[in-house]
Amino acid sequence: FIQASPSSFHAVAEAARQLGGAGFVELREVDAWDAGAGSFYVIRDGAIVAWRQSAGADATTPYRIVGSHTDSPGFKLKPRPTTASLGWLQAGVEVYGGPLFNSWLDRELEFAGRLAFRDGTTALVRTGPLLRFPQLAVHLDRGVNTDGLRLDPQRHLNPVVGLGDVGSADLVGHLARLADQTAADVAGYDISVADTQPPAVFGLDDALFAAGRLDNLSSVHASLVAFLALPASLDSIPVFAAFDHEEVGSDTRSGASGPLLPDILTRVSAWLGADESQRLRAYARSWCLSADAGHAVHPNYPERHDPVNRPVAGSGPILKINANQRYATDALGAAEWARACDAAGVGYQEFVSSNAVPCGSTIGPLTATRLGIPCV
Repeated sequence: FIQASPSSFHAVAEAARQLGGAGFVELREVDAWDAGAGSFYVIRDGAIVAWRQSAGADATTPYRIVGSHTDSPGFKLKPRPTTASLGWLQAGVEVYGGPLFNSWLDRELEFAGRLAFRDGTTALVRTGPLLRFPQLAVHLDRGVNTDGLRLDPQRHLNPVVGLGDVGSADLVGHLARLADQTAADVAGYDISVADTQPPAVFGLDDALFAAGRLDNLSSVHASLVAFLALPASLDSIPVFAAFDHEEVGSDTRSGASGPLLPDILTRVSAWLGADESQRLRAYARSWCLSADAGHAVHPNYPERHDPVNRPVAGSGPILKINANQRYATDALGAAEWARACDAAGVGYQEFVSSNAVPCGSTIGPLTATRLGIPCV
């Protein structure tokens, strides 16, 4: 799944492929929805929402939602991206979210994402290994191991893509040719940088797994697999929701702060004949699980973690808790989570940030705010 998903758009395409293979039908937002019970999904840019509606569902049937996000921190291609300096061809990229800059150095990277053409069509493209952020050699930076590595994203994070000058290459044209188009046909693009190193199982007894984009393709994949394994008849409406743009705040039409999930749930409720009161009653009985990557205690930096709540790798998923509601878990949510884990025979751990380390956040508080559905 990770290898098929170098961008949020590719992740959605792969999820849609698997949903389609399981009999789910794609609905378009511009069309009227007049079908009855069944399995459906909707794509909006780099986000996808799917649900399964049993024949017995009515106006107050609750929803059971698992939400995740398709995007990962990294870099995106700027306009007029082909640049050159001192015989090196380079690409202009912009920081997306909060990547750890040094982890991107000296790797074979690719461009991947969506092209939009002047004729109104779009295409997904990926280049394979094409670019690299080269680190300055240690001979020219003798103090790097003692003074630390300092990277200016404007000066030092201009990836190399080849040799020559600006007149000898055209990155947009290269991307367009992958879709059998020309640079002149391209009206816009959403192109990300992705690591091409394949995921790996390794370590003693194959205990470890490493891959790029685990934040948050791990949750997208897990929730999709669980969703596809559900029985056809349920006393709730299960919803698989994978949003875009979480790494930059989610304030977009395909992000968790946008109208995507409310739009779809409103239309499904109307489909079931619900009036406003019945729809809100259904929401009040619903639950949303916000699934995202979390932190096990780091063996080399234990002081960065809470001294008591220290999730251990391999000891079960973590329940994120924050007094300031950066995570949406409260006592009722913790109890719902505990019941679900008990039913599945899965142990779990609690996570809380060290008081000295700022806490992150994810889509749970946004979904709770937008819909009033209890979240954990």
